[in-house]
Amino acid sequence: MSLTEPVSFNTVLQKGNPVQVPRLIRWQFKMEPQQVLKAKVKVGHSFGNEETFYARMNRDGRIAIPKLTLELLTNEDEESIVGSVFGAKLGPAEGPS
Repeated sequence: MSLTEPVSFNTVLQKGNPVQVPRLIRWQFKMEPQQVLKAKVKVGHSFGNEETFYARMNRDGRIAIPKLTLELLTNEDEESIVGSVFGAKLGPAEGPS
């Protein structure tokens, strides 16, 4: 069984742009590293500025956020957002229709 429904959680952006998927969520849905996920992220609890991308989870439970996505989420005056709280929502990637 893999992730079949959307799940939301809060996480911290780590150095190198990954975010950690909580262990309980990985265990509950028996998430597999080869599964393609649709991820939505936003900085903190901000309204509006949310970006979506497709990703795979590493074996250690981390998902890398693309640099372009981070650029779109951050302000120009911010130097580093490492350590910032992110709201994340993971769901299954839609199959071909």
